[in-house]
Amino acid sequence: MAATILDGLDAVRAAVGTDLGTSDWVTVTQEQVGLFADATGDHQWIHVDVERARAESPFGGPIAHGYLTLALSNRFLPQIVEVRGVSAGLNRGTGKVRFPAPVPVGSRLRASARLDDATDVAGGVDTTITITIEREGGDKPVCVIESLSRWLA
Repeated sequence: MAATILDGLDAVRAAVGTDLGTSDWVTVTQEQVGLFADATGDHQWIHVDVERARAESPFGGPIAHGYLTLALSNRFLPQIVEVRGVSAGLNRGTGKVRFPAPVPVGSRLRASARLDDATDVAGGVDTTITITIEREGGDKPVCVIESLSRWLA
């Protein structure tokens, strides 16, 4: 169950400026990194060559792709917020996306989210939710996303 449940568009509008909660932790594995590399064609050694990354990487081993970290937001957000009483929720894209710190393979990540804006549009509400993904033991976020959605009545 999501940390925050918003029942209808009025509840979405009323939640602007609030923290929506935090997801569960998830461990980033080398298998996930390899599958992401295969799916995207991004086989840079810093992600997929474990021995070379241990020997040459400034991070002491392989790191996850930034876009893999970004993609995990789709795993985290439903754990954080659920909007009920709408006909559909649509992903409209992103605003700013930043990767302030790397994600070494084996890291545990979780996300928190804040509803920053809700704007009425024909048939629904557009929202901006800032998703901040953190690494356990890290001193900076590993990814900060302005997630743009549309909730239809």
